[in-house]
Amino acid sequence: MKKWMAYWLPVIVWAGVIFYSSSQPYKKQDLKPTLTEYLPLHMIDSAFSWVKFDYAGDEVSIQHLGAADFVQFFIRKFAHFSVYFILAFLLYRAIRQYLREGAAFILSLLITVLYAASDEFHQHFTGGRSPHVEDVILDSVGGLIGLILAFFIYKKIKLKK
Repeated sequence: MKKWMAYWLPVIVWAGVIFYSSSQPYKKQDLKPTLTEYLPLHMIDSAFSWVKFDYAGDEVSIQHLGAADFVQFFIRKFAHFSVYFILAFLLYRAIRQYLREGAAFILSLLITVLYAASDEFHQHFTGGRSPHVEDVILDSVGGLIGLILAFFIYKKIKLKK
C-alpha cells in the first residue's frame, strides 16, 4: 500500500489539480488585473509589437489583444505545457514499476494525450472556456518532453545501480 501511495497518489492528485483548474471559468483565472498592475506593459508593447501569429483561429499579437492579454496568452500556454510535463513524468514514474521502460514510456504518453483531450472536452462545459486541438497538441508536447526527461533520469539511476 505504501508503494502504491508513493507512486500513484501524486498522479491522482496532479490529475485532480488539472481537472480543478480546467473547471474554473476563464474570468476566475484572468491575470490581466495583476499583469496590468505589476508589469511595465509599455515596455512589453514596444519590445514585442512585431510578434503576430494565429493560434486556434485567433490572432495573437499586442495590436489585437493588448499587452496584458498578450502576456497572459503565453503564461496560459506555458501552464498547459508544464502541467502535462509533470503529469507525464509522474505517470512514467508510476507505470515503470510494472512495465519495461519502453512500454511504460508509450503507455504514459498515451494516457497523457488522452487526458489532455478529455480535459479540453471538459472545458467545453466550463463558462468562458473553449476546447482547442492546439492545446491538446501543446499538452502532448509538454508530456512528451516530461517523458523524455523521466526516461533519461531513470535510465541514469538504473545504470548507477
